[in-house]
Amino acid sequence: MNDTLVANDSSAAALAGAALDWMEVDSPERNGSLEFSTAPSDFSINPWDIMLCMSGTVIACENAIVVAIIFYTPTLRTPMFVLIGSLATADLLAGMGLILNFVFQYVISSETISLITVGFLVASFTASISSLLAITVDRYFSLYNALTYFSEKTLQYVHLMLTGTWGVSLCLGLLPVLGWNCLDEPDSCSIVRPLTRSNLTLLATSFFIIFVLMLTLYFKICKIVCRHAHQIALQQHFFTTSHYVATKKGVSTLAIILGTFGASWLPFAIYCLVGEREYPSVYTYATLLPATYNSMINPIIYAYRNTEIQRSLYVLFCGCFQANGAYRSRSPSEV
Repeated sequence: MNDTLVANDSSAAALAGAALDWMEVDSPERNGSLEFSTAPSDFSINPWDIMLCMSGTVIACENAIVVAIIFYTPTLRTPMFVLIGSLATADLLAGMGLILNFVFQYVISSETISLITVGFLVASFTASISSLLAITVDRYFSLYNALTYFSEKTLQYVHLMLTGTWGVSLCLGLLPVLGWNCLDEPDSCSIVRPLTRSNLTLLATSFFIIFVLMLTLYFKICKIVCRHAHQIALQQHFFTTSHYVATKKGVSTLAIILGTFGASWLPFAIYCLVGEREYPSVYTYATLLPATYNSMINPIIYAYRNTEIQRSLYVLFCGCFQANGAYRSRSPSEV
């Protein structure tokens, strides 16, 4: 009888201890900031890290298909598809970075790997956001200079944009590795360790600048689309229902693109500016996870909705799709 009571007390104590450990995972005292690729105090896996790894896996799979299609399809070499390929490559690297971060966090304990991982993620997500800006600029010029868009000069301009995009992204990703980190000065850490508060502020400010530029360009695109629709209506002496539907659809698509981008990244960017390293890490996870969803949605918005990429998908997975007619490369304003 006494042995049974002792065994029950031991089991209850073990359960209470386990419950206390889970409660401490989100306690403010234990989690001052989100740490990338650092060894946990015990082997218990944070559910937030599992969700980030799952998000990275989906992102990597989606964008790997887009990259493969654009790379192996000779007809997809227009400026629009070059930019979509850049976006898919950046998102693919971001997804791989999330997976590697999960593996290193629970397998290898190294400050060097921590710096490399966070630098890799910073460079990848920066390239993704910058590629979205480049696509927006390309869409604007495809409408503003529609007569000269399909020219060799446009392709050169796109390559120049991509060189700047990836160059700046690589530089920002190297900053933590080259010494701009808080490993030697813990008091300077931000909500994302080992990034310093000033480094994270720079990244957040850069995002807001890009977001404002995209907002301005999409507003101008909407004006051009509405003006073109009005000119067509004047030439045909009336505004048909099809013109109204097409114009409304175009404006709605632009609103969805910008709304998705803002809803994904704005919470995390704002928290980067107002958050302190002493705050519970659950706040960082809760704002960072939706930001990764943007890389999950990008291939759906910019790639899988495109007719030519859909055709390439049929060829890739079915092998029996036959083109009934010639396909032309559409301009970004038609996507």
